[in-house]
Amino acid sequence: MSRMIFVNLPVKDLAAATHFYKAIGCEKNEQFSDENAASMVWSDTITFQLLTQDYFATFTPNPIADAQKTTEVLIALSCNSRKEVDSLTEAAAAAGGKVDVRERLDMGFMYNRAFADPDGHIFESVWMDFQASSAAPDQ
Repeated sequence: MSRMIFVNLPVKDLAAATHFYKAIGCEKNEQFSDENAASMVWSDTITFQLLTQDYFATFTPNPIADAQKTTEVLIALSCNSRKEVDSLTEAAAAAGGKVDVRERLDMGFMYNRAFADPDGHIFESVWMDFQASSAAPDQ
């Protein structure tokens, strides 16, 4: 079995968050979704578990970070091309996300844009030419 990652994210509005994640290319897995959670599949190995804040709180003794005010994690999503980086970022904007939350990074062999979902969780959409990166001078 392939190793998988399930990224659990607290959300304020489950319906709005579900809409956003569908817009950036996720599919909802109804089997693991209910009024407290939406299981949003990004790939065969990555799933975002969107949990209402009250439900999320049952899994941790710590306070829930307000991602609009603090950064608890940066999630990088690989893309197959520079065009896909731009398409993913623009889909995030159209679905209520905040795009280019920092400067675009264009190193020729690597292209990266960052966006935040409606709850403030930050994502990086990244394309890299691995062959060219091995020839790039040390940074």
